[in-house]
Amino acid sequence: MQTKTIGVVIPIYNVEKYLRECLDSVINQSYTNLEIILVNDGSTDENSLNIAKEYT
Repeated sequence: MQTKTIGVVIPIYNVEKYLRECLDSVINQSYTNLEIILVNDGSTDENSLNIAKEYT
């Protein structure tokens, strides 16, 4: 039986304070067949994009 892929879309808008915690939470779920999509919605903070790149 094939395992279905679940897509998780995470909008990024000035969330550098919470982004690592959010991504770690998604990555550490018991269901592992995940596609994580980060969408930068014009964020003006300095580190959200850099944090996202750490997880690629």
